[in-house]
Amino acid sequence: MGTFFYVVLAFLVGVLVGWFLWGRLRGELDSLRGDVDRTRSERDRLRADSDRLTGELDACGKTRADLERRLRDAQATPAAGAAAKAAPSALMSTPATAKSAPVKPAPAKPAAAKAAPAKATAAKSAARPAASKSTTAKPAASKSATAAAKSSAAPKAAPAKKAAPAGAAKPDNLRRLIGIGPVNEKLLKAQGITSFAQIAGWTAADIKRIEDVMNFDGRIARERWIEQAKLLAAGNEKEFAKQFPTAGTASNT
Repeated sequence: MGTFFYVVLAFLVGVLVGWFLWGRLRGELDSLRGDVDRTRSERDRLRADSDRLTGELDACGKTRADLERRLRDAQATPAAGAAAKAAPSALMSTPATAKSAPVKPAPAKPAAAKAAPAKATAAKSAARPAASKSTTAKPAASKSATAAAKSSAAPKAAPAKKAAPAGAAKPDNLRRLIGIGPVNEKLLKAQGITSFAQIAGWTAADIKRIEDVMNFDGRIARERWIEQAKLLAAGNEKEFAKQFPTAGTASNT
């Protein structure tokens, strides 16, 4: 009787363990299927982009060939037309020389001839102070000109650089959480989720929004992402390792 009891107990324990393992494997299988579907959609998008870029490249090649043909045609045309349009500069700039009749000097009267030297000497004496004034004014003008040139040539002070903003916090390794693989990490970062503290502060609306984007259905609650993130954000590594021993292993995702 005791042997039968132990056999039944072992059978029940085996059923419970098998059911638990099957649930975990089924969740991982659903996750892998979702990752495969997203990878296929991304592959299709990349193929469409590749086809579009190939078409644009072909159009650019045709345009380039057309431009090269036009350039060859333009170089082959003779430059005689441009030379014919330009008028000879010699014909345009020949001044007309007019012969001037020689003017006979009028005989000067003796009195006027005597007054002329006196006027010339007076003009020379008046010109000398003016020349001295102009020579003294030239250094001052040159000094002012050099000062103005230096002030204009002086380089403007470079504007002070703005203080660099404080560096953003280093993103956390989200793949430490059970259920987050490379694809899920990429999708979370695309939504701006880069730290454990952000996941720990999710509300019900945030969970619904993230699950709609990542095509999940209750997986965040099932895999306890928020509980894991709270422990890691608080730095409680011992409790995290105790509650989630499979985190960080090959079966993490």
